[in-house]
Amino acid sequence: MPYTARMTQTPAQFDAVVYPAARLSGTVQAQPSKNYTTRFLLAAALAEGESVVRGVAASEDADALIRSLRAWGAQIVLDGPDAHVTGFGARPRPDTRLEVGNAGAVARFLLAVAALTDGTEVVTDSPHSLGQRPMGDLLDALRGLGLEVRSAEGGRLPVTVRGGPVPGGAVTVSAERSSQFLSGLLFAAPLLPAGLDITVTGHIKSEPPIRQTLDTLRRFGIQLDASDDLRRIRVAGVQTYWAGKYVVPGDYPGSAALLVAGATLPGEVRVTGLDPQDLQGERAVVGVLRQMGADISQDAVGVTVRGGRPLQAVTLDGDHFTDAIQVMCAAAARAEGCTTWENVATLRLKECDRISDTRAELLTLGLQAEETADSLTVCGGAVRGNVQVDGHGDHRMIMLLSLLALRADSPVRVTGAHHIRKSYPEFFAHLRALGAQVELLAY
Repeated sequence: MPYTARMTQTPAQFDAVVYPAARLSGTVQAQPSKNYTTRFLLAAALAEGESVVRGVAASEDADALIRSLRAWGAQIVLDGPDAHVTGFGARPRPDTRLEVGNAGAVARFLLAVAALTDGTEVVTDSPHSLGQRPMGDLLDALRGLGLEVRSAEGGRLPVTVRGGPVPGGAVTVSAERSSQFLSGLLFAAPLLPAGLDITVTGHIKSEPPIRQTLDTLRRFGIQLDASDDLRRIRVAGVQTYWAGKYVVPGDYPGSAALLVAGATLPGEVRVTGLDPQDLQGERAVVGVLRQMGADISQDAVGVTVRGGRPLQAVTLDGDHFTDAIQVMCAAAARAEGCTTWENVATLRLKECDRISDTRAELLTLGLQAEETADSLTVCGGAVRGNVQVDGHGDHRMIMLLSLLALRADSPVRVTGAHHIRKSYPEFFAHLRALGAQVELLAY
């Protein structure tokens, strides 16, 4: 039977000591998708009546969204992995303060939906992480719709939005820095009297999450018209989100970590619950690992990787699977030659600078790595153990460093490993289920 787990008891703050592994084997059920959990819960709150969202991801991002939706007036009852949501429809509670923690997508989605309210303040308890991430392009779009928007210097959190609900109409938004600005506007659009006629400017980063948002809206009964290149999207107004039952698909970005681990060590690792037709961009990892030489196959139920085969370096555009670039650096470190991930400048605008900070940690582990403004190059080589590396408060950095430690010559200590809870609380439990030895040290 596949290993499955929910939130297990771990220290509030901990480092992880990851020991070298000779092999990994076993079957793990993929955790629910973080991205689809966020989208389904928000859409359910924007519906009127009760919805059931089955298989909600257990993560700090989901917690932040649930907390905020309740503050806006949604009734959300958690029953194991399922969420029963009675929505507020087009009428979120006015004059509300929303605390979003370190959840960037949650902050941006809610700021856009605040167009339905007269008085929403979005704040963060992570001023040195989310508080430094840009919001300006979205705030400009909201001002263009007639809203009064006040923010910290540089268009950063905290942000207050007043003057809604606005009529809607034509709006322009840049997707140069983040696709989340567009996604947020899309969630608000069908509930505005005139809907939205959205023109997207700039080089669109990370198209797959936008398509996940469009997919979510369609599942919830929203009619829309999107051009193939996503440059023009029209959503009619005065529509209603359908209340109903929705099942969250398996998470490809988190599962990519387990697949990379399986590809870089002998054994056979299988991850079930991954739809081969899923719109998550990180599904591309299956093909990229195969291109690098991994013995990997996918069927209707899951993905299987048989490790131990030599891997070869590649040079690829990483924009369509940015949330897996970190863990794919562990595959690159196992490959012969130097792998380059191109067109990944948005990695600099995440929980940490995932280009420069990653390069620094790779060097600490004895690997060769180079960077440009929008690329990261990682050369294959031996991993130095008996060192301490910095998780940078970034869940995806923690995954990468843990995977590298599995192949080191002695244990590696990953600091601040509790930040894994942002997206994948059961990551270390899943590694252990596959045979890895991990020690969590409270501090």
